[in-house]
Amino acid sequence: MDCEFSERSLIMVPGPTNVPERVSKAMMKPMISHRGPEFRALYKGIIENLRYLFQTEGEVFVLTASGTGGVECAVSNLVNPGDKVLIPVFGLFSERMKEKIVRRGGSPLEIKLEYGEAPTADQIEQRLELEEDVKIIAIVYNETSTGVTVRDLPEIGKIAKERGLLLLVDAVSILGGDTLPVDEWNVDVCVAGSQKCLACPPGLSLISVSERAWKWIERTKRPFYYDLLTMRSFQDRWETPFTPAIPLFYALDEALKMIREEGLEKRFERHRVCSEAFYEAIEALGLEVFPKKEARSNTVIAFKRPTSVDGLEVRRLMRERYKVVIAGGAGKVRDLIFRIGCMGTISAPEVITTVSALEKALADMGYPVKDGASVEAAKRLLS
Repeated sequence: MDCEFSERSLIMVPGPTNVPERVSKAMMKPMISHRGPEFRALYKGIIENLRYLFQTEGEVFVLTASGTGGVECAVSNLVNPGDKVLIPVFGLFSERMKEKIVRRGGSPLEIKLEYGEAPTADQIEQRLELEEDVKIIAIVYNETSTGVTVRDLPEIGKIAKERGLLLLVDAVSILGGDTLPVDEWNVDVCVAGSQKCLACPPGLSLISVSERAWKWIERTKRPFYYDLLTMRSFQDRWETPFTPAIPLFYALDEALKMIREEGLEKRFERHRVCSEAFYEAIEALGLEVFPKKEARSNTVIAFKRPTSVDGLEVRRLMRERYKVVIAGGAGKVRDLIFRIGCMGTISAPEVITTVSALEKALADMGYPVKDGASVEAAKRLLS
């Protein structure tokens, strides 16, 4: 059955995000051999710009896989059967990370938190005092399902380094949208995705590996496709072990050039200001932000659905009548919250259009809103 889209919608889900025309056009370049000089030059430039993005002197890799595939790659290269891995669980994606550890035969030591809360360095420290032979701390920096960011990550990195533990970080929905200097914060393995804060199409996973992590990887029984040692050996000649998604590499190359042109600090500040505008607008509508204030994400805006309205209908109205697509919840909070992606190309027009559509959809359903309240609240921050 053919699907026709008569009018383009503004995609404001927490990935995939809106892709700049410049990035989309890059995918139209002619196909090349992934074993030829053109690809080697392309890949070398990508790696150099990825080191800038991750703020690392270590190795970085591009994997043709989703963010989930990237996290599985990281876990599979670090965890051996029986290894103890300390992991806070506070949302769907930290649940998934724990499941990956289990399937590798590892022993996850869970710090279970309520959805909407973020783990703290004190909680990590206290649990480590009670456990022996812990090998790894695994943590989701930005929990996409709940809009929670772990603001204690720098302190958690210090704890890992002082205790001689590896720190594995899922940064799929935050790298490129908020501060994450992996070397400075002692992050040993970090995973991101192309389709979120990088404003690139989905299909690529990005991984940074510290020098210290290689000693662990070398003694791990690694998978075939996700073997980081194999990736490193091929990268010595600027190639990938297996066939890469070449059009996506073109897109990533262009997206990284745009990030470099803007500069990381300006990019992070843009995301922060837009997120604060979203939060102000949401509260102006009388809605409740889901995470605690100190844990609010700058890239995933999560807020509670009013009990008097049907969440699916709100999203349908926004999508069909106002041409703005937002997400519902995920996991245990699927029907309890809405989520907005504040990622990538986010700026004042996207914020204003989104909060206006949300306000109108709620009003259409009879929810009491003050006309224009959300837009005015957002504009105060954006100005």
